[in-house]
Amino acid sequence: MIARFVCVWMLCLGTVVFGSDVAWSQTPQRVSAKLKIDGVHVSVEGKEFTTYLNRKLQKYPYFYPVNGPASGLSITTESSEPYPHHHSLFFGCDKVNGGNYWQESIKEGQIISRQTQILQSEGNEVIFTDLCEWRRPDAPSPFMDIRRILVSAPGPDLRIIDFEITLTAMNDVQIEKTNHSLFSARMVPALSVEGGGTLVNAQGDSAEEGTFGKESPWCDYWGSRDGVKEGLAIFVHPKNRWFPPKWFTRNYGFFSPTPMNWLDEAGLKMAKGEQLHLKYRCVIHKGDTYEAGIEGLYQDWTNKVQ
Repeated sequence: MIARFVCVWMLCLGTVVFGSDVAWSQTPQRVSAKLKIDGVHVSVEGKEFTTYLNRKLQKYPYFYPVNGPASGLSITTESSEPYPHHHSLFFGCDKVNGGNYWQESIKEGQIISRQTQILQSEGNEVIFTDLCEWRRPDAPSPFMDIRRILVSAPGPDLRIIDFEITLTAMNDVQIEKTNHSLFSARMVPALSVEGGGTLVNAQGDSAEEGTFGKESPWCDYWGSRDGVKEGLAIFVHPKNRWFPPKWFTRNYGFFSPTPMNWLDEAGLKMAKGEQLHLKYRCVIHKGDTYEAGIEGLYQDWTNKVQ
């Protein structure tokens, strides 16, 4: 069954153009990836950047750490109050055919990595895929998904994670209205709004009060720690369903383009065999939103990636 769902999407991604906001150094950094027992370890110029963790007893695969290009420290938290089930940078969903593939307790649902393959292990970018099964005891699997992940570092002050996922319904699926859904990030407390950081969307709205429930193609969360400004922006591709998404944001450091929170009471239904394809880009950057040229980076990505 696994072999039936393995496929690879080879996207032609060119050199990033940073837009008109800032003239960044465009010296591509060397990226390398190694598959180990706990997941895929990615380094930039020989220094740890991130690990895609997919251990068998996890709730779901996730990226941790996600190290900033200037500090070398993770800008996301693996677990933090409130809501310690938010693991760094991840993809999950609650209320799927009665199962919970978001919060802790594996018996309620688990996204299990079945087959991880590195397609390109070093160079200006690395590429790997992961085939995952959504499982819970005594219930049929609602989804198989395959994700294609590309990591690059177009300049010394920039890191990029491209996350592309296709979910295939293994049975008829109903997802009830829920705020616990799909691609999400949880910043370390020091970079959260409560910690003195800044959350801003493409329209210039800020903090939870300005961004919650607002439609936007991207949001950027950044702050200062030990005198170093760094942040993480999530981009949503225009061809994604529900684009532009409404965002679920929190001043304690969580943000997500979470469309399921704004479904009607009927929720989302998918017939057996139906697919849902989504593309996201995470930009991990030095500086604030303007200094990183986030709007220009978003426009460049959407012009190049169809």
